[in-house]
Amino acid sequence: MKKVFKAFFEKFRREKAERPLSETANTQPSVEIHPLKKSERIIEVQGLTKVFDGVTVIDNMNLAIKKGEFVTLLGPSGCGKTTLLRIIAGFETPTEGQVFLENVNVTDVPPYRRPVNTVFQRYALFPHLNVFKNIAYGLKIKKIDKKVIAEKVNAALKMVDLEGYGHRDVSSLSGGQQQRVAIARALVCEPKVLLLDEPLGALDLKMRKDMQEELMAMHKRLGITFLYVTHDQEEALTMSDTVVVINDGVIQQIGTPKKIYDEPANAFVADFIGESNIISGVMLKDFCVRFLGQDFECVDKGFAKNEKVDLVIRPEDIKVYPEGDEKGQLVGKVLSSIFKGTFYQMEILANEYQFTVQSTKESKEGDTVSIGVKPDGIHIMKKLRSTNTFYGKVTGEDTVEFCGTEFTFNNVDGIEAGTDVEISVDFDAVSLNDDETDGDLGGNVSQTLYKGKYYQVQVYTDTDEDFFTDTVDDWDINDRIGIKIDHSKIVVKRLENEE
Repeated sequence: MKKVFKAFFEKFRREKAERPLSETANTQPSVEIHPLKKSERIIEVQGLTKVFDGVTVIDNMNLAIKKGEFVTLLGPSGCGKTTLLRIIAGFETPTEGQVFLENVNVTDVPPYRRPVNTVFQRYALFPHLNVFKNIAYGLKIKKIDKKVIAEKVNAALKMVDLEGYGHRDVSSLSGGQQQRVAIARALVCEPKVLLLDEPLGALDLKMRKDMQEELMAMHKRLGITFLYVTHDQEEALTMSDTVVVINDGVIQQIGTPKKIYDEPANAFVADFIGESNIISGVMLKDFCVRFLGQDFECVDKGFAKNEKVDLVIRPEDIKVYPEGDEKGQLVGKVLSSIFKGTFYQMEILANEYQFTVQSTKESKEGDTVSIGVKPDGIHIMKKLRSTNTFYGKVTGEDTVEFCGTEFTFNNVDGIEAGTDVEISVDFDAVSLNDDETDGDLGGNVSQTLYKGKYYQVQVYTDTDEDFFTDTVDDWDINDRIGIKIDHSKIVVKRLENEE
């Protein structure tokens, strides 16, 4: 289970409880950032794609960042966030798309000519130079007057609270001090954007906390744009003005930390940010959703009638009542109860779904209780997808090729060989097994999502395609598995531009 970020979430919960219902209602979530005037944009990427060895790491990404903001790129390892940062810095060239800094196309401009500086996780300090010379290096390359260099370096040392350290060898400094030297070296050239690639990853917990506070204070003092990369949800939520959640090279959601937590755009964001109860349901009509066999009032609207949806209920939004209390909506059994300091974390099984619940009142293991949730505690989300869709080509009278593999299918429309087609494979047509040779093709588990009676599993194939399926088996991330497809359930249709 993911760590609960107490300080941030306790403050957020209080604010959430004080808001009227109308402020929590939403229609369909969007990944669009707030509209920015051209003059407000400091960074913009358009149609950005990056492919490494046939694998798409960033997929047609569009993003605009406002001047002066502290923006965090957040996502799991391998999601493309560091690659995006390196493209903005100029260390990587996009396969497709363009990069703009202050509305100037810098896609082909080398790093040293861009108004940005980067702080890396490993600092990349010069071991043969002392602290002063490390910080002064960029200014020396620009052939700035020695007196000006001294003034700027001393000002930078003061900024990072390292006055008097200029003569010290960098190898004699602690990890936190080395990190501050790296930041001073990046800031001394007065960049318009500071790029930070997981700069706190090598620090211990206490030093990380201290440096988080220092970075936030530094951002306020300087007023320049910070673009920060991390996979740590706590860092992103506590430090940022805006969070950009990325998965599989695609932006999943952009918003303030509270917006991301309170109104996740989809099941991935809900699962990745904090602890969540994620359940499949059906939106019966505006403000009414059905899940776990019962109808619940909610505050969401704008979905199609009877549309299949995912919904999230945060653990702190579930209330626990004595068995039979009329305020309860579901009856459940307490499977476990652990005191976490400010609350009890319980696992409660109700209607075959195991809820994670956080309450200031204890219910003991084995107790039968009633649980309830208010309308604003249920957040409705668009499903990530309702079917697997691929593009391929009909290869014979009853064969079609996609994902690098040929499959048989029921060619009821008489589609001719050589025709480009769209292929649909429902979740229930896909099964997984631990022997790759028993499948039509192989892949690695990239995501699992508990949804009560089953897990929704995402598998990446060796041809850079992904399959989703629902299964009762709990697979581990990166498990190598076989994907078996029921050929009778493969649906093939001509592309719209095909006659």
